[in-house]
Amino acid sequence: MTRIRRRTVLTALSAAAVAGPALLTVAPRPAVAVSDDLYQTNSELYASPTLVEGVDYARRFRRHGALDDDLVGTAGFPTTAVLAPHGGGIEVGTSELCLGVAGYHPATLAPTQSAGAVYDYWMFEGLRAANNGELHVTSTGCDDPQAESLSGGARYAVSLHGCTAGQLGLPDGTPAVAVGGLDVALRTYLLQEYAALGILALDAATAPELTALAGVHPRNIVNRTLSQAGAQLELSTPLRNAMFGTNTRAQRRHTTLPPFWSFVTATRAALEHRSAG
Repeated sequence: MTRIRRRTVLTALSAAAVAGPALLTVAPRPAVAVSDDLYQTNSELYASPTLVEGVDYARRFRRHGALDDDLVGTAGFPTTAVLAPHGGGIEVGTSELCLGVAGYHPATLAPTQSAGAVYDYWMFEGLRAANNGELHVTSTGCDDPQAESLSGGARYAVSLHGCTAGQLGLPDGTPAVAVGGLDVALRTYLLQEYAALGILALDAATAPELTALAGVHPRNIVNRTLSQAGAQLELSTPLRNAMFGTNTRAQRRHTTLPPFWSFVTATRAALEHRSAG
């Protein structure tokens, strides 16, 4: 057996202490740029003494229970999350779309007839009569505990957002949707479903002119899933306006039109394709 001197051991340990344990090195998270938003995170917004929950903003979520007491088989669990980080009056129509895509009627919150699967959902909503844009928190800054929990426990996720036609590089009045996010397969299914529906659909993740709407940052809440990927949908104002008979916060959920349900059905079909394959 080879004999090792005590001095040799102490010298090696001292060198290791100075160098630091290589195995504990952690790669830094991708940097998140400071946004122009008044609040950089949800927690910062929630802590504001000038805002009142239930007056200025609201949070809604639904998490479906799951259990497995079977010693033989294995039960499934919810695999999909639907998010609306800028609902209510911030990006109009996205709260209703979030509920519809999750499988619930926005007016009654009852499962839609023949809806198939129902999905977990979370939304942050602006409740003000005006100036809801001040409540916008960029998706990379979303740190709401329920949002992080739902997204982090899902294999697949989709988030609903609103934008102007101009932000998509299109003429005013153009109904369109930009599909972004890091889930390439889900993005492809969504683009196919919208194209079949006759909706102008743009691949935001690959178009240089749509970088601001691409949703490809790993810290985007929709990409913080078990697969580290999701899909972000940016619907133009004209597309969202066509979905409601009376486009007010009080009446949108009661006046959904066929374009609303067509979009919901197409989005759900894409999610079903993704979860099946």
